[in-house]
Amino acid sequence: MAGWSTAITSVSLVEEALSAIEAREEELHSFLTLLPDAVEAAEALDRDRPAQAGPLYGIPYAVKDNIVTEGVRTTAASRILEGYLPPYSATAVERLQAQGALLLGKTNLDEFAMGSSTEWSAFGPSRNPVDPSRVPGGSSGGSAVAVAAGYCRYALGSETGGSVRQPAAFCGCVGLKPSYGRVSRYGLIAFASSLDQIGVLTGDVRDAGVVLGAIAGRDPHDQTSVDAPVQDYLAEIGRGARGLRFGVPAEYLAQGVDPAVRDEVLRAADLLEAQGLERREVSLAHTSYALDAYYIIAPAEASSNLARFDGMRYGPRAASDELVEAYRATRGEGFGPEVKRRILLGTYVLSAGYYDTYYLRAQKLRTLLRREFTEAFDAVDVLLTPTTPTTAFRFGENTEDPLAMYMADALTIPANLAGLCAISLPGRPAQGLPVGLQLMAAPMREDILLRAAAALEEAVR
Repeated sequence: MAGWSTAITSVSLVEEALSAIEAREEELHSFLTLLPDAVEAAEALDRDRPAQAGPLYGIPYAVKDNIVTEGVRTTAASRILEGYLPPYSATAVERLQAQGALLLGKTNLDEFAMGSSTEWSAFGPSRNPVDPSRVPGGSSGGSAVAVAAGYCRYALGSETGGSVRQPAAFCGCVGLKPSYGRVSRYGLIAFASSLDQIGVLTGDVRDAGVVLGAIAGRDPHDQTSVDAPVQDYLAEIGRGARGLRFGVPAEYLAQGVDPAVRDEVLRAADLLEAQGLERREVSLAHTSYALDAYYIIAPAEASSNLARFDGMRYGPRAASDELVEAYRATRGEGFGPEVKRRILLGTYVLSAGYYDTYYLRAQKLRTLLRREFTEAFDAVDVLLTPTTPTTAFRFGENTEDPLAMYMADALTIPANLAGLCAISLPGRPAQGLPVGLQLMAAPMREDILLRAAAALEEAVR
């Protein structure tokens, strides 16, 4: 987006996007809602274009359907919110609209962002544009597909345990998870509030920096947002990465990581050294416990957050003359199997007699993991790992085995538990399928993260 010619009109971009959507959307199912007046909105933007328009002005983008948009259907891919029209927009969306960005539509996801393949959407799965027999990842699968299939230059997604980076890795695009608190969560339908974060999917690292710069910053509507300066990320990228220190923790290349994925990460490490970065040894011993801790903490928070969806204020309501039965029937009919599984798990670990055994111990592990990352970032500026243990798997391969499905996020979850910033970018494909390379940096150091990511992106090309 940076450096685009002003001769390119918003109308031409929207028409190009709609042509691409017409060609493949029936197969890929990236969108749950397409705005019918996108061409008219583009015409208005072209007509009123200011002399000093910003880099996002008039460019169509997509938004994951668990991020609310005023007057535009927002379902979180769940029957329990089918037909919901929010009365306000998320802060991240408002900030993009203020820069003249053009909303193209709302993208598919695993219901309430609970999943790793977009197979748990109540409205049917999205498909990987590289190989439609394989999943696009999740839960931001629709957003990753929209970018990878060329529908739009960027899309907003959300992360709780890797839901931006993992689909980016599977589809072959860039997925950026900002530090916790860097981007306002106001208007993001809550899954696990201490982990949730709005993120960005783009075609390259520079575009990720542009979009992050537009949506980042303190928001009075979100008390967890951090009052930290938002840097000029394009200028930071321009500084280059020579002299930065990086580490490749052995724990992220352990059993379960496909040999082709491991080899690509080691090749990327050599490329970073060739770019003038200094490689150092690091270890993250508690990484192997992160998945266990996450699947206690996240469902516990979800069981509380999803209690509000009862059919009384919005969404469909099951017919019943008795209040408790109405709640039970509405939630039974409205929630899908994965959401029910996580609500039940979260309720269990928070129940009397189990809180100390499970939830409290998981939070202690989370503290240990944060300390371990802090020590690692005293020694290095960024960490290089695989984004996912494998490339995209086939539809139905893991739906009957929740633990196998959860393992798809094993390497992304630690960054969420520790509040780090992290990014996935495409490496060299393995057997024709994208491989994701993950970089992580300390909280609020997106400047360093993007410098290293741009250097790696250039080297991999």
